[in-house]
Amino acid sequence: MIKKRCTALLLLLISLAPSQLLSKEDFLRVSAPGNRQLRLVIAQPLPSSADEDGKISEEIRSTLSFDLDMTGIFQQLEGIGTGADADLTLKTVYTPTQDSISLEYRLVDNQSGRELIAKRYRAARQDIRRTAHTFADEVVGNISGERSAFTAKVAFVSTASGNKEIHIMDWDGQGARKLTSNGSINLNPEFSPSGRELLYTSYKKGNPDLYRRELFTGSEARISSSGGINITAAYSPDGNRIALAKSKDGNSEIYLISTAGKQLARLTNNPAIDLSPTWSPDGSKLAFVSDRLGKPQIFIMQADGSNVKRLTKSGAYNVAPRWSPKGDRIAYCRQHGSGFQIHLINPDGSDDRQITFDGSNEHPRWSPDGRFILFSSKRSGSDAIYVMRADGSAQTRVSRLPGAQTHPTWGASLN
Repeated sequence: MIKKRCTALLLLLISLAPSQLLSKEDFLRVSAPGNRQLRLVIAQPLPSSADEDGKISEEIRSTLSFDLDMTGIFQQLEGIGTGADADLTLKTVYTPTQDSISLEYRLVDNQSGRELIAKRYRAARQDIRRTAHTFADEVVGNISGERSAFTAKVAFVSTASGNKEIHIMDWDGQGARKLTSNGSINLNPEFSPSGRELLYTSYKKGNPDLYRRELFTGSEARISSSGGINITAAYSPDGNRIALAKSKDGNSEIYLISTAGKQLARLTNNPAIDLSPTWSPDGSKLAFVSDRLGKPQIFIMQADGSNVKRLTKSGAYNVAPRWSPKGDRIAYCRQHGSGFQIHLINPDGSDDRQITFDGSNEHPRWSPDGRFILFSSKRSGSDAIYVMRADGSAQTRVSRLPGAQTHPTWGASLN
């Protein structure tokens, strides 16, 4: 079923007009003076024929609006007559048919009247929102020089069915569906660099074993089943190795295995608990959690286990590190009172900053472009998935399922 859905998501993309990346001069011309936000009007999408209930139009507009608003690049103007005050206007025309829909998206520079981007997509009706995510990526890429990750999927753990099962959804919380249905405890989903595979730990055979699941076919293999735990696995940036915590020799240590499960190296060797490895983007280092000094702290080591250094120097309980895709920051959780808050710190230990303050917040995960951070929070009662900009602003709840939603992780875009 996943394979069929992915096939349906292969959109027919046709350029309606040349849409090269803006030159330096063009970028300066459409950028706002004084680094203010660009004023944007998202015109209500118009059908080329009757659209009786308007659901398609609203679905397109709300998707575009959420994506572009979250970037912080744009100030969206609402209401009739605001177009004259805007820097940019985004226009959409769509043509529904019985089985599919054609959509034409255009971004117009209001000052010159020139179309900066013009794209046409054809998709199955259930994939309308994906075309909007794709065009929003185009808009951000043309304006900022770097596309975002709006088409990427998010995996997470949910108790909506009564058990801890792995689910997947769009980054804005739409399209949530269950991936596992084994009635057991499933934890710590983690995407491969390609976004086509998922690691997770499951108790479905009694022991917390590590599984690798192929998202297109749904096939999976148990790749680490040592006695004790096999948890907090993370792919190396090249996708050829997996770092994880195993307790096969008593206490939890960090190991490297191949994607087929062959043990390659043991990276830590001490009486402490070591877990939650996270790779630097160049694959040369790993950050991890260890209580070797008495309480959990974040440490950094070379990818071969050498040159271990303590990263966090403040706080008595620091866990769940995650290296940013650009390598400049590490997100982690620090205990504050009875809960946790998310902090950012430089890899050299400087500039440690708290970026969440409301409720208890855990499991930070960066978007592939480094613009956003996913996390779980108890601020509304039960755990839910939230997203925020990398500076901690615009914290927004995105999960909508019943029960608790935790352990979010972000896959690569699959355009």
